[in-house]
Amino acid sequence: MLFAATLTGTLQYVLGGILIFVSLVLMVLILFQSAKDKSLSGTITGAADTFFGKSKTGDRDKLLSKLTIVFAVLAFLVTVALVIIINTLKI
Repeated sequence: MLFAATLTGTLQYVLGGILIFVSLVLMVLILFQSAKDKSLSGTITGAADTFFGKSKTGDRDKLLSKLTIVFAVLAFLVTVALVIIINTLKI
């Protein structure tokens, strides 16, 4: 039983580190995405799209959006795994 407690404690630290890494990557991915707002505020700040820049930005935003979804699901799954491990340690 002591070995199982040590293993789950180690797994808790490993999953905690993975969760911190995934959370940091998720924040960076969100910050790299361009704004979806096409209202007057974009005109005032000078955020106008050019003809050539529009398609490149669109492809990059699609990739960033998909990666954001993947890392958000990964963060959710790691969090659920951590909760299960922490609850098994209390028993």
